Amino acid sequence: MSNNIYLKKGLDIPIKGAAAQTTKKVIVPDVVAIKPTDFRGLVPKLLVREGDKVLAGTPVLADKMSQNILFTSPVSGTVAEVVRGEKRKLLEVRIKADAEQEYVDFGVKRVADMTAEQIKEALLASGLWPALTQRPYGIIANPEIKPKAIFVSAFTTAPLAANPEFALVDEFANIQTAVNALGKLVNGRVHFSFNAETYSGSPFHKLENISVHTFTGKHPAGNVGVQIHHICPIRKGETVWTVSLTMLAAIGKLFNTGKVDLRRKIAVTGPKVNNPAYVEGYPGISMKDIREFYGNPAELRFVSGDVLTGTNVGAEGFLGFHDNQITILEEGDKYELLGWAKPCRPKLFSASRTYFSWLTPNKKYDMDTNLHGGPRAFVVNDVYGKVLPMDLYPVYLLKACLANDIDNMEKFGIYEVLEEDFALCEYVCPSKIDIQQIITDGIALMMKEMC
Repeated sequence: MSNNIYLKKGLDIPIKGAAAQTTKKVIVPDVVAIKPTDFRGLVPKLLVREGDKVLAGTPVLADKMSQNILFTSPVSGTVAEVVRGEKRKLLEVRIKADAEQEYVDFGVKRVADMTAEQIKEALLASGLWPALTQRPYGIIANPEIKPKAIFVSAFTTAPLAANPEFALVDEFANIQTAVNALGKLVNGRVHFSFNAETYSGSPFHKLENISVHTFTGKHPAGNVGVQIHHICPIRKGETVWTVSLTMLAAIGKLFNTGKVDLRRKIAVTGPKVNNPAYVEGYPGISMKDIREFYGNPAELRFVSGDVLTGTNVGAEGFLGFHDNQITILEEGDKYELLGWAKPCRPKLFSASRTYFSWLTPNKKYDMDTNLHGGPRAFVVNDVYGKVLPMDLYPVYLLKACLANDIDNMEKFGIYEVLEEDFALCEYVCPSKIDIQQIITDGIALMMKEMC
């Protein structure tokens, strides 16, 4: 085992609604959605029409910029609806699922006997290539290049996140197969990061052909971007790939069974969830498929992912491609008279010790989406630095993004970060600034000017 990396900075959000480690329901979906918006920079090309019959693994979309990158259906069924937005932007392809699933047969393959090119072709044809994320910028990996390393976070510290050891307890063999396959696509190594406290008890520490790293610390210690920063920082001109354990399991199943099987355990979490637990389902399932977990949807926010970095999809929305967590919490549309002036607010958590929550460190809070104030002047302070365990100057990077100053964006670390790395900065921000959107805009500018 490698030396442990101890992170002193960070913050764990004490929110109610962690999922009990039990699978409450196996979802047989009515409709699933494939969403191009789940992939940064994707210009989708539609390959099917309404009424077409598809199998699990049938190509539905392609990337116009690289048409060998395909997006395949997670289920078998019939294309029910193609949803478009402004200027006919493609938002969703909805597929009405069959009761009994049928799969495209890609053939069982022995990874040890395959070349790197054969592995790449298998991932591209099956639609699992988009599971690989390329840094800088968090885009779909470019199949024409070899990265200097591949990184996997084998633990998570995000609020109420799914426990990977429970969610993937039966997937060890598939994950090992995926590691063996991806190891042939990289110039360097496949790096796995573990929680130092649970490393010895994790089934994944027995994986072979990986470089092991352990971390101790609060959130965002489980973010793969933070781990890369401390293991092998990304410099200008360098490329690394990342992939989640969930998608590693799907890649392994492709080679071991010949099928695109994206079934996963999904944590249904949040303060407004009745009896939080896990369900088994697919990416793209509807929030309606978990109706028994919540009350009046008009009063709730439905987040695909965790509360810090997830997407607000609404009661009619669908789970994202990369997500294995749904968070439901109350909309913050209720106001408290002179709330800012009350010295004692025992029902609220404060990261800055404004209230007395620091006296009850084990208490969990019924949080909602209220910002408790509006946007204010963006001033230089050390608040962000207390929760960002990276050797960066976050305020200067954010101001460089606001000023569209590419030179300073490069200087202050734009190649190393994604929105999720700044999510805690946004949470503790005294100015109530949408920091993640600033990073999004900065990355968009870099992609436009540098790619």
